[in-house]
Amino acid sequence: MKLNNRLEIEQLKEKKGDFKKIFFFRICGTGMGACASILKEYGFQVEGGDLAFYPPMSHYLKELEIPLHDLGNVDRAFLQSYDLIVVGNAIPRNSEQARVIEECGIAFCSFPAILGALVLSEVNVVGVAGTHGKTTTTYLLSQLFTKLGEKPGHFIGGVINNTPPALLGAGRYFFIESDEYDSAYFEKISKFRSYQLNHLILTSLEFDHADIFSDIDQIKNEFTHLIPQVNCSTLISADYSAAQDIHDKFLAADNGIELKLYGESSEIGPHNIKSSENGTQFTLVIDQQREQFETNLIGKHNILNLSSAILFAYSEQFDLNNIKRSITDLKLVKRRQELRGVYHGSPVIDDFAHHPTAVTLTVEAMISHYPQYRIVTILEPGSATARSDLFQARWVAALGQSSEVIIIRPQRSTTIKDGTDLDCDKLQLDLKAKQQTCNVVSTLPELQAIINQCCGDKKLLLFLSNGPCLGLWESDFVNELW
Repeated sequence: MKLNNRLEIEQLKEKKGDFKKIFFFRICGTGMGACASILKEYGFQVEGGDLAFYPPMSHYLKELEIPLHDLGNVDRAFLQSYDLIVVGNAIPRNSEQARVIEECGIAFCSFPAILGALVLSEVNVVGVAGTHGKTTTTYLLSQLFTKLGEKPGHFIGGVINNTPPALLGAGRYFFIESDEYDSAYFEKISKFRSYQLNHLILTSLEFDHADIFSDIDQIKNEFTHLIPQVNCSTLISADYSAAQDIHDKFLAADNGIELKLYGESSEIGPHNIKSSENGTQFTLVIDQQREQFETNLIGKHNILNLSSAILFAYSEQFDLNNIKRSITDLKLVKRRQELRGVYHGSPVIDDFAHHPTAVTLTVEAMISHYPQYRIVTILEPGSATARSDLFQARWVAALGQSSEVIIIRPQRSTTIKDGTDLDCDKLQLDLKAKQQTCNVVSTLPELQAIINQCCGDKKLLLFLSNGPCLGLWESDFVNELW
């Protein structure tokens, strides 16, 4: 099939005045829905379609009064009433949906391309990239700069209480979660390469997205294309070994970029991290001075995320004492250490973690913050990489600190190239060999039965998933939370 009607960033900029009515094809994806909302705020007439409509995104779009259409009723004639089609990356190449889009004769593009061309090219964009912590750090930056008196815009791939995930803002900064995942079936580059970034924060760098990348070098290659496009004088980066390779390449080029390297192994820190039920104290070395900070956030990973936000604010000449005052009371995105309630005496924590590093840090945070409870970890390996055998051994180590473990068997095979599925039965045996209680479940009734057996008795239920947990969050389980 020919992509004659596909528009790239420069073409989108040139034709901006031609787009009166825009259709989002698979609008209920987190990025697609957020992009649709910000384009509506920008003044475009926006509609969208999908195969199914699930909360919270479906509710959010309806609140914005964005018309939604069942894609089962969408054909070429329907699409021809629009000026532009924005295509979600959930649409496979050579699918019937792709064929309809390409043959209807209407211009189409990816959502990163239209966002970069029509919105981000006109604002001061701060990109937050990396394997872990992008969503959280972007939201922390937006809150911090709001408390510092700015009126920032943001684009966040998560659901936020009382705040839209995408907001134009009216200040000097626009913070955007900058994903390394590819943009669309016809645009196999990382989303962040279309975002017209002026600043970059790199929170971490590990291998993930094995359905897109063959190895860590392919991911690093996306960053080596990105960094020369970023018009920044300071690169703020976590001290991951894969990130160091990127730093070395660009610092050796003597291009005037100053590197601010943070992390527990770095000179800057954070160091002396001390958590309690009230929050966390930690120190950072800033201008060769050891400075102490206090926040309500808990968990080493959140302190690392917050440290990058502090360093960026300071690099932008904000007063350090004002920064300190602005971080004492911050909120997290939903499904990030979210206390959903109490079930039969057990606190229920819902978290998005689905990579072994993130799982390890989240379990550690729960142990630190809830020392009186034993941690029962319910893991749903949902991403293509998580449900493959690439992390088979790492899952054993990541779950090793939990008192009990429940593994939700993936409902579909991994989609990584030449991949093998995660062996949940072997994972169960390996954990039992470490004297851990571990169950593997495949259905919602099984999951509910095991939860009922293990809750109470000073236990905390920690759900780690980027999916629906077999439908648990739409079941009667939710009604029993208090």
